[in-house]
Amino acid sequence: MEIENTLNTSSSFSIKSKLADYASLTKMRLASLVVYSAGLGYGIALLTAEVFPLSHKMDYNFSWQVFLYILLGGFLVTGSSNAFNQIIERNSDKKMTRTENRPIPAGRMGIFEAIIVSVVTGGIGLYLLFEINEISFILGLIALLSYVVVYTPLKKITPISVFVGAFPGSIPPMIGYIAATGEFGFEPGMIFLVQFVWQFPHFWAIAWKGSVDYAKGGYKMLPFGDDKDKRTAFVILFYTLFVIPAGMLPWVFHISGITSMILSILLGLYFIRPAIKLYKSLEDEDALKLMFASFSYLPLIFLFYYLDLLVQVYLF
Repeated sequence: MEIENTLNTSSSFSIKSKLADYASLTKMRLASLVVYSAGLGYGIALLTAEVFPLSHKMDYNFSWQVFLYILLGGFLVTGSSNAFNQIIERNSDKKMTRTENRPIPAGRMGIFEAIIVSVVTGGIGLYLLFEINEISFILGLIALLSYVVVYTPLKKITPISVFVGAFPGSIPPMIGYIAATGEFGFEPGMIFLVQFVWQFPHFWAIAWKGSVDYAKGGYKMLPFGDDKDKRTAFVILFYTLFVIPAGMLPWVFHISGITSMILSILLGLYFIRPAIKLYKSLEDEDALKLMFASFSYLPLIFLFYYLDLLVQVYLF
């Protein structure tokens, strides 16, 4: 009986460990944040047509199937991108403290198994996006390929990699919007731009805090290589300032209401504050505060857009 209980416990632990490794390989928490914006992109598109019928002469109907396909498809494609990224960067990951315990460099997962996970998750994810519409599939494929084939190798060559990586990282909310409309247009481009601008201070704050580790891996993530000086801090602050005009654009082009526009300005000021402090102090502590501010900014601003529209639909 004791041996049987030991085997059951060992089996349970093994399954949990394997699932934890798959979650680490696909960066499940990061993928969840990306999918969150895709789901809200879908909701924003549906409500926009009701709140601004003269600007958006379309009739969209909510579909649970489409909504679930957006969430699951986007999650799997993002997870696949992250997994392929870790396969390619496995040797560099061994050199960095923040990544040395990932499944591949730690020896808990072989390359073949990781490739299988990457291909299966990516294939299923793209299939689900294709079931929504062809444009969503094409955008998902572009996001996957540009992240893996272009962004990943560029990280060791030039800081421009952050600019390149911002494109696939901003596609999910646009996919969500297009899943409702069935066509590409100016409006999903505005939703894309909000997330695109956010990514620069977000990634640079992470790069500043982890600069020593990134240098071990040979990555060039900060605007001027490994330099953590006034020049770098100014560039970070300068790009962070753009979150305010970018956050206002959905209101300007009738994708959200004035309430969310005002809230986006306040949220932008909250985001900019630690960037100003970083410019003054050049301290890692302020870079960490900027990073945490970025984690709050993205989910909140899309939620503000959605709730503003929702209130207008049901109360006015």
